[in-house]
Amino acid sequence: MTILLMLFAFIFMPEEKVIDNTPDSIAKALSARPAPGSTRQDGRPVLFLIGNSTMRNGTLGNGNNGQWGWGYFVNKYFDRRKISVENQALGGMSTRNFYTDLWPAVREALQPGDWVIVSIGHNDKADFFDAKRARGVIDGVDPDTMVVGFNERKQIPDTVYSYGHYLRDYVRDIRQKGAHPILMSLTPRDAYGDDGKIIRKPQTQWAAYVAATEGVPFVDLNEISGAKLDSYSPWKEKYHFYGDHIHTSAFGAEMNARSAAEGIYYSSNPQLKPLQEMMINVPLPAYGENREAGKPMVFITGDSTVKNTDSDEDGQWGWGSQAGLIFDPAKITWENVAMAGRSTKTYLREGRWEKVYNALQPGDFVLIQFGHNDISPINDKKGRGVIPGTADTCHVYRMEADSSYVMVYSFGWYLRKFIDDAREKGATPILLSLTPRNEWPGGRIERRNDTYGKWYREVVEQTGVEFVDVHNITADFLDKKCASRDEAKSKAKASKYFKRDHTHTSKLGAQMNARSVAKGLRDIRSALSNYLR
Repeated sequence: MTILLMLFAFIFMPEEKVIDNTPDSIAKALSARPAPGSTRQDGRPVLFLIGNSTMRNGTLGNGNNGQWGWGYFVNKYFDRRKISVENQALGGMSTRNFYTDLWPAVREALQPGDWVIVSIGHNDKADFFDAKRARGVIDGVDPDTMVVGFNERKQIPDTVYSYGHYLRDYVRDIRQKGAHPILMSLTPRDAYGDDGKIIRKPQTQWAAYVAATEGVPFVDLNEISGAKLDSYSPWKEKYHFYGDHIHTSAFGAEMNARSAAEGIYYSSNPQLKPLQEMMINVPLPAYGENREAGKPMVFITGDSTVKNTDSDEDGQWGWGSQAGLIFDPAKITWENVAMAGRSTKTYLREGRWEKVYNALQPGDFVLIQFGHNDISPINDKKGRGVIPGTADTCHVYRMEADSSYVMVYSFGWYLRKFIDDAREKGATPILLSLTPRNEWPGGRIERRNDTYGKWYREVVEQTGVEFVDVHNITADFLDKKCASRDEAKSKAKASKYFKRDHTHTSKLGAQMNARSVAKGLRDIRSALSNYLR
Protein backbone atom coordinates (compact mmCIF):
# COMPACT_ATOMS: atom_id res chain seq x y z
CA MET A 1 0.00 0.00 0.00
CA THR A 2 1.20 3.50 -0.79
CA ILE A 3 1.38 5.99 2.02
CA LEU A 4 1.82 9.61 0.98
CA LEU A 5 2.86 11.95 3.75
CA MET A 6 2.88 15.71 3.63
CA LEU A 7 4.54 17.87 6.25
CA PHE A 8 2.23 19.96 8.36
CA ALA A 9 1.78 23.41 6.85
CA PHE A 10 0.77 25.66 9.72
CA ILE A 11 -0.98 28.87 8.75
CA PHE A 12 -1.78 31.08 11.71
CA MET A 13 -4.63 33.55 11.49
CA PRO A 14 -5.02 34.82 15.09
CA GLU A 15 -7.22 37.81 14.26
CA GLU A 16 -9.50 36.20 11.69
CA LYS A 17 -11.67 33.13 11.93
CA VAL A 18 -11.89 31.01 8.80
CA ILE A 19 -15.52 30.27 7.99
CA ASP A 20 -16.97 27.59 5.76
CA ASN A 21 -18.31 29.50 2.78
CA THR A 22 -20.25 26.67 1.16
CA PRO A 23 -23.71 27.48 -0.25
CA ASP A 24 -25.18 25.80 2.82
CA SER A 25 -23.21 26.62 5.96
CA ILE A 26 -23.07 23.99 8.65
CA ALA A 27 -24.86 26.30 11.09
CA LYS A 28 -27.81 26.79 8.75
CA ALA A 29 -27.83 23.11 7.92
CA LEU A 30 -28.15 22.03 11.52
CA SER A 31 -31.17 24.30 11.98
CA ALA A 32 -32.88 23.45 8.68
CA ARG A 33 -32.37 19.70 8.33
CA PRO A 34 -34.43 17.38 10.51
CA ALA A 35 -32.70 16.44 13.74
CA PRO A 36 -31.28 12.95 13.15
CA GLY A 37 -33.85 10.35 14.16
CA SER A 38 -36.62 12.90 14.71
CA THR A 39 -38.88 11.27 12.10
CA ARG A 40 -38.98 7.95 13.95
CA GLN A 41 -42.54 6.96 14.87
CA ASP A 42 -43.62 4.33 17.37
CA GLY A 43 -40.27 2.60 17.28
CA ARG A 44 -40.43 1.95 13.54
CA PRO A 45 -37.21 2.00 11.49
CA VAL A 46 -35.83 5.05 9.71
CA LEU A 47 -34.23 5.16 6.28
CA PHE A 48 -31.44 7.76 6.49
CA LEU A 49 -30.16 9.39 3.28
CA ILE A 50 -26.51 10.46 3.22
CA GLY A 51 -25.42 12.63 0.32
CA ASN A 52 -24.81 16.08 -1.11
CA SER A 53 -26.80 18.69 -3.08
CA THR A 54 -27.87 16.15 -5.71
CA MET A 55 -29.79 14.50 -2.88
CA ARG A 56 -30.76 17.65 -0.98
CA ASN A 57 -30.42 20.99 -2.77
CA GLY A 58 -30.56 24.27 -0.90
CA THR A 59 -30.68 24.67 2.85
CA LEU A 60 -34.42 23.96 2.93
CA GLY A 61 -34.32 21.50 0.05
CA ASN A 62 -37.66 22.81 -1.25
CA GLY A 63 -36.77 23.77 -4.83
CA ASN A 64 -37.04 27.52 -4.31
CA ASN A 65 -33.96 27.95 -6.49
CA GLY A 66 -35.29 25.72 -9.26
CA GLN A 67 -32.94 22.89 -8.29
CA TRP A 68 -34.07 19.77 -6.49
CA GLY A 69 -32.34 16.84 -4.85
CA TRP A 70 -33.78 13.36 -5.34
CA GLY A 71 -34.08 12.80 -1.60
CA TYR A 72 -37.09 15.12 -1.58
CA PHE A 73 -39.11 12.73 -3.75
CA VAL A 74 -37.96 9.26 -2.72
CA ASN A 75 -40.27 9.00 0.30
CA LYS A 76 -43.21 8.33 -2.06
CA TYR A 77 -41.76 4.85 -2.61
CA PHE A 78 -41.77 3.83 1.05
CA ASP A 79 -44.78 3.00 3.20
CA ARG A 80 -44.77 5.59 5.98
CA ARG A 81 -46.77 3.16 8.12
CA LYS A 82 -43.70 0.91 8.16
CA ILE A 83 -40.68 3.23 7.79
CA SER A 84 -39.88 6.93 7.68
CA VAL A 85 -37.45 8.50 5.22
CA GLU A 86 -35.08 11.11 6.61
CA ASN A 87 -33.03 13.17 4.19
CA GLN A 88 -29.84 14.09 6.04
CA ALA A 89 -27.97 15.10 2.87
CA LEU A 90 -26.50 18.58 2.48
CA GLY A 91 -25.12 20.59 -0.41
CA GLY A 92 -21.37 20.97 -0.57
CA MET A 93 -20.58 17.77 1.31
CA SER A 94 -18.04 15.13 0.32
CA THR A 95 -17.59 11.67 1.82
CA ARG A 96 -14.96 13.25 4.04
CA ASN A 97 -16.54 16.41 5.46
CA PHE A 98 -19.94 14.78 5.84
CA TYR A 99 -18.26 12.05 7.88
CA THR A 100 -16.38 14.50 10.10
CA ASP A 101 -19.00 17.26 10.46
CA LEU A 102 -22.48 15.76 10.06
CA TRP A 103 -22.18 12.01 10.41
CA PRO A 104 -21.58 11.87 14.21
CA ALA A 105 -25.10 13.11 14.96
CA VAL A 106 -26.64 10.69 12.43
CA ARG A 107 -24.57 7.81 13.79
CA GLU A 108 -25.77 8.60 17.29
CA ALA A 109 -29.41 8.43 16.13
CA LEU A 110 -29.08 5.02 14.45
CA GLN A 111 -30.98 2.11 15.98
CA PRO A 112 -31.03 -1.59 15.16
CA GLY A 113 -33.17 -2.24 12.10
CA ASP A 114 -32.60 1.19 10.51
CA TRP A 115 -31.37 1.58 6.95
CA VAL A 116 -28.78 4.01 5.57
CA ILE A 117 -28.25 4.88 1.90
CA VAL A 118 -24.81 6.38 1.27
CA SER A 119 -24.64 8.07 -2.14
CA ILE A 120 -22.03 10.80 -2.06
CA GLY A 121 -18.95 11.84 -4.02
CA HIS A 122 -19.65 14.71 -6.42
CA ASN A 123 -17.53 17.05 -4.29
CA ASP A 124 -14.73 14.64 -3.43
CA LYS A 125 -12.31 15.78 -6.13
CA ALA A 126 -11.31 19.07 -4.50
CA ASP A 127 -8.55 20.69 -2.46
CA PHE A 128 -7.52 18.79 0.64
CA PHE A 129 -6.81 21.59 3.11
CA ASP A 130 -8.01 24.92 1.62
CA ALA A 131 -9.62 27.65 3.70
CA LYS A 132 -12.97 27.59 1.93
CA ARG A 133 -14.10 23.95 1.98
CA ALA A 134 -11.30 21.46 2.63
CA ARG A 135 -13.35 18.53 1.39
CA GLY A 136 -11.22 16.66 -1.17
CA VAL A 137 -10.38 12.96 -0.84
CA ILE A 138 -7.89 10.65 -2.56
CA ASP A 139 -9.17 8.83 -5.63
CA GLY A 140 -9.71 5.10 -5.44
CA VAL A 141 -10.30 2.54 -2.74
CA ASP A 142 -6.86 1.98 -1.15
CA PRO A 143 -7.51 1.61 2.57
CA ASP A 144 -4.07 2.86 3.64
CA THR A 145 -3.31 5.80 1.35
CA MET A 146 -3.34 9.07 3.21
CA VAL A 147 -2.31 12.71 2.96
CA VAL A 148 -1.37 14.63 6.11
CA GLY A 149 -1.53 18.41 6.28
CA PHE A 150 -3.06 21.44 7.96
CA ASN A 151 -6.77 22.14 7.46
CA GLU A 152 -7.07 25.91 6.94
CA ARG A 153 -10.84 25.89 7.25
CA LYS A 154 -10.83 24.22 10.64
CA GLN A 155 -7.38 25.44 11.69
CA ILE A 156 -6.32 21.98 12.80
CA PRO A 157 -3.93 19.26 11.62
CA ASP A 158 -5.82 16.84 9.39
CA THR A 159 -5.46 13.56 7.52
CA VAL A 160 -7.18 12.72 4.25
CA TYR A 161 -7.98 9.17 3.10
CA SER A 162 -9.28 7.52 -0.05
CA TYR A 163 -12.87 7.51 -1.26
CA GLY A 164 -13.10 3.82 -0.48
CA HIS A 165 -11.69 4.35 3.01
CA TYR A 166 -14.51 6.72 3.94
CA LEU A 167 -17.16 4.40 2.52
CA ARG A 168 -15.77 1.62 4.70
CA ASP A 169 -15.98 3.93 7.71
CA TYR A 170 -19.68 4.52 7.06
CA VAL A 171 -20.33 0.80 6.61
CA ARG A 172 -18.47 -0.07 9.83
CA ASP A 173 -20.33 2.54 11.88
CA ILE A 174 -23.74 1.57 10.50
CA ARG A 175 -23.21 -2.10 11.25
CA GLN A 176 -21.95 -1.37 14.74
CA LYS A 177 -25.32 0.23 15.49
CA GLY A 178 -27.23 -2.77 14.15
CA ALA A 179 -28.45 -0.87 11.08
CA HIS A 180 -28.24 -1.85 7.41
CA PRO A 181 -25.95 0.01 4.95
CA ILE A 182 -26.66 0.42 1.23
CA LEU A 183 -23.99 1.89 -1.04
CA MET A 184 -25.31 3.71 -4.07
CA SER A 185 -23.44 5.25 -6.99
CA LEU A 186 -23.82 8.93 -7.84
CA THR A 187 -26.40 10.69 -9.96
CA PRO A 188 -25.22 11.21 -13.56
CA ARG A 189 -24.15 14.62 -14.83
CA ASP A 190 -25.25 16.47 -17.94
CA ALA A 191 -22.12 15.43 -19.80
CA TYR A 192 -21.64 13.21 -22.83
CA GLY A 193 -18.64 11.07 -23.76
CA ASP A 194 -17.16 10.43 -27.19
CA ASP A 195 -19.63 7.55 -27.61
CA GLY A 196 -22.55 9.97 -27.40
CA LYS A 197 -23.68 8.50 -24.08
CA ILE A 198 -23.95 10.14 -20.68
CA ILE A 199 -20.58 9.79 -18.93
CA ARG A 200 -20.58 7.25 -16.09
CA LYS A 201 -18.71 8.38 -12.99
CA PRO A 202 -15.56 6.52 -11.81
CA GLN A 203 -16.89 6.49 -8.24
CA THR A 204 -19.31 3.80 -9.45
CA GLN A 205 -16.55 1.22 -9.71
CA TRP A 206 -15.07 2.28 -6.39
CA ALA A 207 -18.37 2.04 -4.55
CA ALA A 208 -19.18 -1.27 -6.23
CA TYR A 209 -15.79 -2.65 -5.16
CA VAL A 210 -16.25 -1.60 -1.55
CA ALA A 211 -19.78 -3.02 -1.53
CA ALA A 212 -18.55 -6.35 -2.90
CA THR A 213 -15.62 -6.67 -0.50
CA GLU A 214 -17.68 -5.61 2.51
CA GLY A 215 -20.75 -7.68 1.60
CA VAL A 216 -23.02 -4.62 1.33
CA PRO A 217 -25.93 -4.16 -1.10
CA PHE A 218 -25.01 -1.92 -4.02
CA VAL A 219 -27.39 0.06 -6.24
CA ASP A 220 -25.97 1.53 -9.44
CA LEU A 221 -28.00 4.73 -9.54
CA ASN A 222 -25.50 6.24 -11.99
CA GLU A 223 -26.22 3.53 -14.54
CA ILE A 224 -29.99 3.29 -14.02
CA SER A 225 -30.50 7.04 -14.46
CA GLY A 226 -27.78 7.32 -17.08
CA ALA A 227 -29.53 4.74 -19.27
CA LYS A 228 -32.77 6.73 -19.01
CA LEU A 229 -31.03 9.96 -20.00
CA ASP A 230 -29.43 8.15 -22.94
CA SER A 231 -32.90 7.21 -24.21
CA TYR A 232 -34.19 10.80 -24.15
CA SER A 233 -33.98 13.40 -26.87
CA PRO A 234 -31.20 15.99 -26.32
CA TRP A 235 -33.88 18.58 -25.47
CA LYS A 236 -35.48 16.34 -22.86
CA GLU A 237 -32.15 15.38 -21.32
CA LYS A 238 -31.29 19.06 -20.84
CA TYR A 239 -34.43 19.97 -18.89
CA HIS A 240 -33.66 17.27 -16.34
CA PHE A 241 -30.94 19.64 -15.13
CA TYR A 242 -31.22 23.25 -14.08
CA GLY A 243 -28.66 25.99 -13.64
CA ASP A 244 -25.59 23.84 -14.32
CA HIS A 245 -24.51 20.37 -15.41
CA ILE A 246 -24.79 18.66 -12.02
CA HIS A 247 -27.91 19.82 -10.24
CA THR A 248 -31.29 18.57 -11.29
CA SER A 249 -34.63 20.18 -11.97
CA ALA A 250 -37.72 18.58 -10.43
CA PHE A 251 -37.85 16.34 -13.51
CA GLY A 252 -34.31 15.11 -12.92
CA ALA A 253 -34.74 14.72 -9.18
CA GLU A 254 -37.94 12.70 -9.59
CA MET A 255 -36.24 10.52 -12.19
CA ASN A 256 -33.29 9.86 -9.86
CA ALA A 257 -35.64 9.12 -6.95
CA ARG A 258 -37.48 6.54 -9.05
CA SER A 259 -34.17 5.07 -10.25
CA ALA A 260 -32.99 4.71 -6.65
CA ALA A 261 -36.26 3.04 -5.67
CA GLU A 262 -36.17 0.72 -8.68
CA GLY A 263 -32.58 -0.22 -7.91
CA ILE A 264 -33.58 -1.34 -4.42
CA TYR A 265 -36.96 -2.85 -5.26
CA TYR A 266 -35.77 -4.99 -8.17
CA SER A 267 -32.46 -6.03 -6.60
CA SER A 268 -31.92 -9.77 -6.13
CA ASN A 269 -29.72 -9.16 -3.07
CA PRO A 270 -31.45 -11.04 -0.22
CA GLN A 271 -30.24 -8.47 2.31
CA LEU A 272 -32.68 -5.97 0.81
CA LYS A 273 -35.78 -8.15 1.13
CA PRO A 274 -36.95 -6.59 4.45
CA LEU A 275 -36.68 -3.10 2.93
CA GLN A 276 -38.39 -4.18 -0.30
CA GLU A 277 -41.37 -5.31 1.78
CA MET A 278 -41.73 -1.72 3.04
CA MET A 279 -41.84 -0.21 -0.46
CA ILE A 280 -44.81 1.03 -2.49
CA ASN A 281 -45.54 2.69 -5.87
CA VAL A 282 -42.49 1.27 -7.66
CA PRO A 283 -44.20 -0.56 -10.57
CA LEU A 284 -44.86 2.03 -13.25
CA PRO A 285 -48.41 3.43 -13.24
CA ALA A 286 -50.03 3.24 -16.66
CA TYR A 287 -53.30 3.60 -18.51
CA GLY A 288 -54.26 1.21 -21.28
CA GLU A 289 -56.07 -1.51 -19.37
CA ASN A 290 -58.42 -2.15 -22.29
CA ARG A 291 -55.64 -2.66 -24.84
CA GLU A 292 -56.40 -5.48 -27.26
CA ALA A 293 -53.71 -7.62 -28.85
CA GLY A 294 -52.93 -6.71 -32.42
CA LYS A 295 -54.60 -3.29 -32.26
CA PRO A 296 -53.04 0.12 -31.67
CA MET A 297 -54.48 2.40 -29.01
CA VAL A 298 -55.37 6.05 -29.18
CA PHE A 299 -55.12 7.96 -25.90
CA ILE A 300 -57.28 11.08 -25.70
CA THR A 301 -55.89 13.76 -23.36
CA GLY A 302 -57.36 17.10 -22.40
CA ASP A 303 -59.76 18.84 -20.04
CA SER A 304 -63.53 18.75 -19.36
CA THR A 305 -64.40 19.64 -22.96
CA VAL A 306 -62.89 16.25 -23.79
CA LYS A 307 -63.61 14.22 -20.67
CA ASN A 308 -67.12 15.01 -19.45
CA THR A 309 -69.43 12.02 -19.52
CA ASP A 310 -72.86 12.61 -18.05
CA SER A 311 -75.42 9.95 -17.14
CA ASP A 312 -78.02 12.59 -17.91
CA GLU A 313 -78.72 12.88 -21.63
CA ASP A 314 -79.33 16.57 -21.00
CA GLY A 315 -76.08 17.09 -19.12
CA GLN A 316 -72.57 18.24 -20.03
CA TRP A 317 -70.57 16.00 -22.33
CA GLY A 318 -67.01 16.04 -23.64
CA TRP A 319 -66.30 14.92 -27.18
CA GLY A 320 -64.00 12.11 -25.97
CA SER A 321 -67.07 10.40 -24.53
CA GLN A 322 -68.33 10.15 -28.11
CA ALA A 323 -65.14 8.65 -29.55
CA GLY A 324 -67.10 5.54 -30.44
CA LEU A 325 -68.91 7.58 -33.10
CA ILE A 326 -65.70 8.11 -35.04
CA PHE A 327 -63.29 5.25 -34.26
CA ASP A 328 -63.74 1.72 -35.59
CA PRO A 329 -63.53 -0.75 -32.65
CA ALA A 330 -62.63 -3.55 -35.05
CA LYS A 331 -59.39 -1.74 -35.89
CA ILE A 332 -58.36 0.28 -32.84
CA THR A 333 -59.00 0.69 -29.13
CA TRP A 334 -59.17 4.03 -27.36
CA GLU A 335 -59.12 5.45 -23.88
CA ASN A 336 -60.41 8.85 -22.83
CA VAL A 337 -57.86 9.86 -20.18
CA ALA A 338 -58.70 13.57 -20.16
CA MET A 339 -59.68 15.15 -16.84
CA ALA A 340 -61.96 18.07 -16.08
CA GLY A 341 -60.35 21.24 -14.80
CA ARG A 342 -56.84 20.39 -15.93
CA SER A 343 -54.31 22.47 -17.78
CA THR A 344 -51.17 21.19 -19.45
CA LYS A 345 -49.33 21.92 -16.20
CA THR A 346 -51.69 20.21 -13.79
CA TYR A 347 -52.24 17.23 -16.10
CA LEU A 348 -48.47 16.73 -15.95
CA ARG A 349 -47.98 17.51 -12.25
CA GLU A 350 -50.70 15.12 -11.12
CA GLY A 351 -49.00 12.21 -12.87
CA ARG A 352 -51.71 11.76 -15.49
CA TRP A 353 -49.34 12.29 -18.40
CA GLU A 354 -46.90 9.83 -16.82
CA LYS A 355 -49.57 7.14 -17.02
CA VAL A 356 -50.06 7.91 -20.72
CA TYR A 357 -46.30 7.89 -21.33
CA ASN A 358 -45.83 4.57 -19.53
CA ALA A 359 -48.68 2.96 -21.51
CA LEU A 360 -47.52 4.03 -24.97
CA GLN A 361 -46.31 1.43 -27.44
CA PRO A 362 -44.99 1.80 -30.99
CA GLY A 363 -47.90 2.39 -33.37
CA ASP A 364 -50.13 4.07 -30.77
CA PHE A 365 -51.59 7.56 -31.12
CA VAL A 366 -52.03 10.41 -28.63
CA LEU A 367 -54.53 13.21 -29.12
CA ILE A 368 -53.44 16.31 -27.18
CA GLN A 369 -55.97 19.08 -26.61
CA PHE A 370 -55.57 21.68 -23.85
CA GLY A 371 -56.09 25.40 -23.40
CA HIS A 372 -59.33 26.26 -21.61
CA ASN A 373 -57.64 26.23 -18.19
CA ASP A 374 -54.06 27.16 -19.09
CA ILE A 375 -54.20 30.94 -19.10
CA SER A 376 -55.33 31.15 -15.49
CA PRO A 377 -53.56 32.51 -12.41
CA ILE A 378 -50.28 30.64 -12.11
CA ASN A 379 -50.02 30.29 -8.35
CA ASP A 380 -53.54 30.55 -6.96
CA LYS A 381 -55.17 27.64 -5.10
CA LYS A 382 -55.93 25.77 -8.32
CA GLY A 383 -52.43 26.41 -9.66
CA ARG A 384 -53.42 25.72 -13.26
CA GLY A 385 -51.87 28.65 -15.07
CA VAL A 386 -48.86 28.48 -17.37
CA ILE A 387 -46.71 31.14 -18.98
CA PRO A 388 -48.49 32.40 -22.12
CA GLY A 389 -46.79 31.72 -25.43
CA THR A 390 -44.42 29.08 -26.74
CA ALA A 391 -40.97 30.28 -25.65
CA ASP A 392 -38.60 27.74 -24.14
CA THR A 393 -38.81 29.52 -20.80
CA CYS A 394 -39.55 28.78 -17.16
CA HIS A 395 -39.80 30.44 -13.77
CA VAL A 396 -40.11 29.30 -10.14
CA TYR A 397 -43.42 30.17 -8.48
CA ARG A 398 -44.60 29.65 -4.93
CA MET A 399 -47.99 27.96 -4.95
CA GLU A 400 -50.71 29.48 -2.79
CA ALA A 401 -52.39 26.15 -2.07
CA ASP A 402 -49.53 24.52 -0.18
CA SER A 403 -46.62 27.04 -0.25
CA SER A 404 -44.63 24.64 -2.42
CA TYR A 405 -42.26 25.89 -5.10
CA VAL A 406 -42.99 24.83 -8.66
CA MET A 407 -41.14 25.43 -11.90
CA VAL A 408 -43.68 26.66 -14.43
CA TYR A 409 -43.09 26.59 -18.19
CA SER A 410 -44.85 28.09 -21.19
CA PHE A 411 -47.98 26.66 -22.83
CA GLY A 412 -45.95 25.68 -25.86
CA TRP A 413 -43.26 24.05 -23.70
CA TYR A 414 -45.76 21.65 -22.15
CA LEU A 415 -47.16 20.76 -25.58
CA ARG A 416 -43.64 20.14 -26.89
CA LYS A 417 -42.94 17.87 -23.91
CA PHE A 418 -46.02 15.76 -24.60
CA ILE A 419 -45.11 15.57 -28.29
CA ASP A 420 -41.48 14.65 -27.58
CA ASP A 421 -42.44 12.00 -25.02
CA ALA A 422 -44.90 10.33 -27.38
CA ARG A 423 -42.36 10.18 -30.19
CA GLU A 424 -39.77 8.73 -27.81
CA LYS A 425 -42.10 5.77 -27.26
CA GLY A 426 -42.72 5.26 -30.98
CA ALA A 427 -46.25 6.69 -30.84
CA THR A 428 -47.76 9.40 -33.05
CA PRO A 429 -48.77 12.61 -31.24
CA ILE A 430 -51.54 14.69 -32.81
CA LEU A 431 -52.20 18.21 -31.57
CA LEU A 432 -55.82 19.43 -31.49
CA SER A 433 -56.79 23.06 -31.05
CA LEU A 434 -59.25 23.77 -28.25
CA THR A 435 -63.00 23.69 -28.77
CA PRO A 436 -64.69 27.07 -29.39
CA ARG A 437 -66.90 28.77 -26.82
CA ASN A 438 -70.49 29.95 -27.23
CA GLU A 439 -69.47 33.60 -27.54
CA TRP A 440 -70.57 35.61 -30.61
CA PRO A 441 -68.94 39.05 -30.86
CA GLY A 442 -70.52 40.85 -33.81
CA GLY A 443 -72.82 37.87 -34.42
CA ARG A 444 -70.04 35.49 -35.46
CA ILE A 445 -68.49 32.91 -33.17
CA GLU A 446 -65.43 33.90 -31.17
CA ARG A 447 -62.16 32.63 -32.61
CA ARG A 448 -59.02 32.66 -30.49
CA ASN A 449 -56.60 32.48 -33.37
CA ASP A 450 -54.43 35.32 -32.10
CA THR A 451 -53.67 33.53 -28.81
CA TYR A 452 -54.10 29.77 -28.59
CA GLY A 453 -54.41 29.41 -32.35
CA LYS A 454 -51.14 31.28 -32.83
CA TRP A 455 -49.40 29.20 -30.16
CA TYR A 456 -50.63 25.91 -31.58
CA ARG A 457 -49.30 26.83 -34.99
CA GLU A 458 -45.96 27.89 -33.57
CA VAL A 459 -45.61 24.48 -31.89
CA VAL A 460 -46.59 22.79 -35.14
CA GLU A 461 -43.89 24.77 -36.94
CA GLN A 462 -41.33 23.97 -34.23
CA THR A 463 -42.04 20.25 -34.05
CA GLY A 464 -43.67 19.20 -37.31
CA VAL A 465 -46.44 17.53 -35.31
CA GLU A 466 -49.73 16.57 -36.97
CA PHE A 467 -52.35 19.22 -36.25
CA VAL A 468 -56.15 19.08 -36.35
CA ASP A 469 -57.67 22.54 -36.08
CA VAL A 470 -60.81 21.51 -34.22
CA HIS A 471 -61.33 25.11 -33.10
CA ASN A 472 -61.87 26.45 -36.60
CA ILE A 473 -63.53 23.34 -38.04
CA THR A 474 -66.24 23.50 -35.39
CA ALA A 475 -66.37 27.30 -35.58
CA ASP A 476 -66.96 27.11 -39.34
CA PHE A 477 -69.81 24.67 -38.75
CA LEU A 478 -71.40 26.84 -36.05
CA ASP A 479 -71.05 30.02 -38.11
CA LYS A 480 -72.79 28.31 -41.01
CA LYS A 481 -75.62 27.08 -38.77
CA CYS A 482 -76.07 29.93 -36.31
CA ALA A 483 -74.38 33.20 -37.33
CA SER A 484 -76.51 36.32 -37.75
CA ARG A 485 -76.05 40.04 -37.29
CA ASP A 486 -77.56 39.81 -33.82
CA GLU A 487 -75.14 38.51 -31.20
CA ALA A 488 -77.89 37.30 -28.82
CA LYS A 489 -79.73 35.53 -31.61
CA SER A 490 -76.57 33.73 -32.75
CA LYS A 491 -75.82 32.62 -29.21
CA ALA A 492 -79.37 31.39 -28.74
CA LYS A 493 -79.25 29.34 -31.93
CA ALA A 494 -75.98 27.73 -30.84
CA SER A 495 -77.19 27.04 -27.31
CA LYS A 496 -78.34 23.53 -28.18
CA TYR A 497 -74.68 22.61 -28.66
CA PHE A 498 -73.68 23.91 -25.22
CA LYS A 499 -74.88 23.21 -21.71
CA ARG A 500 -75.07 25.47 -18.63
CA ASP A 501 -72.23 27.80 -19.67
CA HIS A 502 -70.39 29.06 -22.73
CA THR A 503 -67.61 26.42 -22.63
CA HIS A 504 -69.04 22.97 -21.98
CA THR A 505 -70.99 21.12 -24.60
CA SER A 506 -74.23 19.19 -24.58
CA LYS A 507 -74.21 15.67 -25.92
CA LEU A 508 -75.09 17.07 -29.35
CA GLY A 509 -72.18 19.51 -29.08
CA ALA A 510 -69.82 16.73 -28.02
CA GLN A 511 -70.84 14.71 -31.07
CA MET A 512 -70.28 17.78 -33.23
CA ASN A 513 -66.72 18.19 -31.91
CA ALA A 514 -65.99 14.47 -32.32
CA ARG A 515 -67.01 14.74 -35.97
CA SER A 516 -64.75 17.80 -36.31
CA VAL A 517 -61.85 15.66 -35.06
CA ALA A 518 -62.65 13.00 -37.64
CA LYS A 519 -62.93 15.57 -40.43
CA GLY A 520 -59.61 17.11 -39.44
CA LEU A 521 -57.83 13.75 -39.38
CA ARG A 522 -59.09 13.00 -42.88
CA ASP A 523 -58.18 16.48 -44.14
CA ILE A 524 -54.55 16.11 -43.08
CA ARG A 525 -54.45 12.46 -44.20
CA SER A 526 -53.28 11.32 -40.79
CA ALA A 527 -52.48 7.64 -40.36
CA LEU A 528 -55.09 7.69 -37.59
CA SER A 529 -57.78 8.40 -40.20
CA ASN A 530 -57.35 4.80 -41.37
CA TYR A 531 -58.96 3.71 -38.12
CA LEU A 532 -62.07 5.87 -38.41
CA ARG A 533 -65.50 4.44 -39.08
